[in-house]
Amino acid sequence: MCASVFNTEMTEGGRSITMSDSISQVKLRCGFCLELNTVDLARAGGRPVCSECSKPILLDRPVKVSQDDFEQTVLQSDIPVLVDFYADWCAPCKMVAPLIDELAHQHIGAMLVVKVDTDRAPDVAMKYEIRSIPTLIIFQKGDEIERSLGFEPERVRDLVEKAVA
Repeated sequence: MCASVFNTEMTEGGRSITMSDSISQVKLRCGFCLELNTVDLARAGGRPVCSECSKPILLDRPVKVSQDDFEQTVLQSDIPVLVDFYADWCAPCKMVAPLIDELAHQHIGAMLVVKVDTDRAPDVAMKYEIRSIPTLIIFQKGDEIERSLGFEPERVRDLVEKAVA
């Protein structure tokens, strides 16, 4: 079941709308209870909470995405998504992690930043031909628009700025 985190009614130009009408929605799984939630990223600064367990859905840091949720969360997103393909045992991935954290914090609401563990999502890794990690890919409306391999902080910052512009 997928629940909407924000479904608040508002008035816009005399017309009644619900926040679920927003174009910046994304589906994210709660890290605590695993409920799938629809989150309005335009209101991400308001600290959305899970509709099931009421725990916070933290968007100021990378969100872990599983193989099962990749299509709904990444490919069906209306805003750009930066995906960090990594593995827990990978030393260069640990070097990239602070950069990914920084980008998630800087671009909250404008870009979704997610992490995909290639050991736990082999089908996704195979589909996107992830042959070395870390690999960072920016998706926009389901399409890959840019890719970075290894530790390229300035290149990644430039790609992100271009994607959110």
